[in-house]
Amino acid sequence: MKYVIVLGDGMADRPIEELQGMTPLEYAQTPHMDALALKGEIGMVHTIPDGMSPGSDTANLSVLGYDPKAYYSGRSPLEALSIGVDMKPADVSFRCNLVTLSEEEAAYGDKRILDHSSDEIPTEEAAVLLEAVRKELATDVYQFYAGTSYRHLLIWNGGEILELTPPHDILEQAIGTYLPQDKALRDMMEKSYHILVNHPVNLERKKKGLRPANSCWFWGAGTRPSLSSFQEKTGVKGAMVSAVDLLKGIAVGASMKNLTVEGATGGLHTNYKGKAQAAVDVLTKEGYDFVYVHVEAPDEMGHQGNVAKKVQAIQYLDEQVIAPICEGLTQAGEEYRILILPDHPTPICIRTHTGDDVPYLLYDSTAPQEHTWKYNEKEAAESGRRIARGCEMIDYLIAPQ
Repeated sequence: MKYVIVLGDGMADRPIEELQGMTPLEYAQTPHMDALALKGEIGMVHTIPDGMSPGSDTANLSVLGYDPKAYYSGRSPLEALSIGVDMKPADVSFRCNLVTLSEEEAAYGDKRILDHSSDEIPTEEAAVLLEAVRKELATDVYQFYAGTSYRHLLIWNGGEILELTPPHDILEQAIGTYLPQDKALRDMMEKSYHILVNHPVNLERKKKGLRPANSCWFWGAGTRPSLSSFQEKTGVKGAMVSAVDLLKGIAVGASMKNLTVEGATGGLHTNYKGKAQAAVDVLTKEGYDFVYVHVEAPDEMGHQGNVAKKVQAIQYLDEQVIAPICEGLTQAGEEYRILILPDHPTPICIRTHTGDDVPYLLYDSTAPQEHTWKYNEKEAAESGRRIARGCEMIDYLIAPQ
């Protein structure tokens, strides 16, 4: 038996008037997911433990079977694992987003966050900008490390855990009340703006009609994580397919294989088919039992508040990821169980995460059922099935044989 999780990050939503009162998942044309739902099981699962922040970090740990209340030590330390940073016990890491701030205000604190991802800036351009920041601001105490796209890392040697606001939570708001209380961090953020605002990379981006990555934004503080082996925990050998450092870092911490897919960006136009093929290959050619396929695009479109593109991201997931995975495993003669779900909702109306339950779809190729439902939030809730602890979902997938 092979086991697959396909996770559409932030795919769940709320009814939208523009979509005739439907959610993007309900409105999207998803014939492959709906076909699996007719022969599988749908329900709701609570992925975010009560009292914890509804982030992709806590939610994806939960879906993989790691109770965030026991294993979570911060978001950025998981990304540090992916980047290859060997954190010391006294180190504190922070996510360092390259964001777009408004430029017309004179005072830094009066500026507004226009985009938490700087138009999903390519990794190559972001690396040049982060290097400019590193040259000016790095010290023996503070070190910068390049990640993927807008997602980077600051390590504070001998630092402290600070509660800082994710930039996607305060889009279009003045940043003054959300800046770090710590003077050194606050000063570095302001200095980064002066380093980046007229950088040649950003001037060229503006000429192309793209948003500049004109400031660092620190958040997601944490200490060195300690995850147990996924194989020891579940009894199956696992691999990860993701373009996002957070998920790659979780895989490193869980001793899972990370699969690199050319053209996988975490954006709307990522290499969906390449991810699907990598998943099929690792299961059918490399002897792995489990693969986790993470697709970031629905979440990014939710943060952007773009209804049409969120629908499109869900349709791409259905057509270019789920369909070829199921077809590939069937053609290889493999029996499989596939779980499809979001990690958390990213409702268009608020452009950030919530901790609400999310819909799941579970299909077993050896035990097809007969139903009349489709896969979406409404029908999953009406099914009456609910898993209260998301970290138990993995055991539900990898059922005893």
